[in-house]
Amino acid sequence: MNRRHAAKDEPEINITPMLDIVFIMLIFFIVTTTFVRETGVEVERPDALTAEARPQGNVLIAIRDNDEIWMNGRAIELSDVRTLVQRARAENPEGSVILISDKGARTGMLVDVMDQVQAAGVTRMAISADQIGGG
Repeated sequence: MNRRHAAKDEPEINITPMLDIVFIMLIFFIVTTTFVRETGVEVERPDALTAEARPQGNVLIAIRDNDEIWMNGRAIELSDVRTLVQRARAENPEGSVILISDKGARTGMLVDVMDQVQAAGVTRMAISADQIGGG
């Protein structure tokens, strides 16, 4: 007698729809993620009684105590501030600019940077300070 093994139809799991959903979720998270740009330099900010915590600004500009200007992780010239701020505003027109000035920086350099930022068309600008006792 011939014995035949009956071929069993084993159920297969189709993972294609699951992969489609995971791929769509990945695209969603990439598109909705906002990227934080740092200045690229550590600055010792002055203390202020009226300092308050604010959400991270879209454009951060640091001024060191030796009057170096830093933005997006690199040192820039004063003449480049306006152009770089205009590019950042093109990406996010509602964004604000936060100036982070070292307490040893010259006030004149801070004013010069503020002038360049305003010339770029920014109306929302803040100067970063530490809260007294807040560190």
